[in-house]
Amino acid sequence: MEILADKLRPKKLDDIIGQSHLIGEDKILTNLVKNKKLFSMIFYGKPGIGKTSIANALVNELNLHYKFLNATINNKADFDTAIMEAKMYGDMVLIIDEIHRMNKDKQDLLLPYIENGTIILIGLTTSNPYHKINPAIRSRCQIFELHELDSKDIKAGLKKALKNFEDIKVDNDTLEYIANLSSGDMRFALNLLEVSYYSGDKTITIETVKKINSKPVFFHDKDGDGHYDVISALQKSIRGSDVDASLHYLARLIEAEDLDIIYRRLSVIAYEDIGLANPGIGPRVMAAISAAELVGLPEARIPLGEIVVEMALSPKSNSSHLALNAALNDIHKGNTGNVPDNIKTSSTTYLYPHDYPNDWVKQNYMPKNLIGKKYYIQKNNKIEENLNKLHKEMRNEK
Repeated sequence: MEILADKLRPKKLDDIIGQSHLIGEDKILTNLVKNKKLFSMIFYGKPGIGKTSIANALVNELNLHYKFLNATINNKADFDTAIMEAKMYGDMVLIIDEIHRMNKDKQDLLLPYIENGTIILIGLTTSNPYHKINPAIRSRCQIFELHELDSKDIKAGLKKALKNFEDIKVDNDTLEYIANLSSGDMRFALNLLEVSYYSGDKTITIETVKKINSKPVFFHDKDGDGHYDVISALQKSIRGSDVDASLHYLARLIEAEDLDIIYRRLSVIAYEDIGLANPGIGPRVMAAISAAELVGLPEARIPLGEIVVEMALSPKSNSSHLALNAALNDIHKGNTGNVPDNIKTSSTTYLYPHDYPNDWVKQNYMPKNLIGKKYYIQKNNKIEENLNKLHKEMRNEK
């Protein structure tokens, strides 16, 4: 029996819900279909936001021969068969789900056929391909991040799905509740709607849904912005050194099992808000993330809780973040200038600092029009004070 989520899978890009940065007038995927051209690509993002649907829509609209494989489930023989089919048809689109789990043997098998165009690869993954996918595969693909669906997107999908049920009775508040409960996962929302319909008397209420899924709704408010508010609140609580509030918002994200956004946000906070005040925090955050990924939920909460406490209690500095922003601002304004002659690749006047006392020698590194420009402004914390003290001593400054 076909489930609702599969039955409603879009046949064309116009049926896709969300992803307006990729689909629509003058957007890249729509233009590819318009120009009847497809390249190897990787879609990544959270579950249930349209990766498989977009892949299916592309091959259907372009009327291309395709095969769907899963990197975890399908073995090397299945990939051999796919290559034989591709050779027979002259070309073929190979859609690979969970591509981040594809082992080296399968990758080595596919690479030459992706290279010569016999296979057009569409990879699907919930993991960041820049971290989890072999560079040899990644370099041959265009990478597109799919954005999370908000509650309005989910409600639109649910309302479209209602046409597939006879005599269904469901009010707007219940649809809103299902949308909020889904945390941006359209497949989850559709499955929950279908189970709610068949488990009762065709009348779906919030109480009906709660009997099926008692998971609390934490993220969303009436405007559908609550998900992003919780993420923002976590960062601002850590930045503000409120350890209890930090743990509260971490707990909400853990309860929603939104580990990817926790990993990304903690990594940002380590360098944006704590920075040079505690430069060892970055590697410790990565160690906590690795431990959380290794053990999975529910134990993942243990290393994540510990690192969030440490981050909230840590001294804070955004000096390096502000310094780079200031440098980037100059670049955007075109305020650059030529690299000084003494540090060009072919320079014969470069002074090698390691040949001098304290491994430092006075020479100019800035473009002529930026000499004397200051981007970095020290913050008052022990680490930066010590770093700047050592820096002055190296330069024999008082």
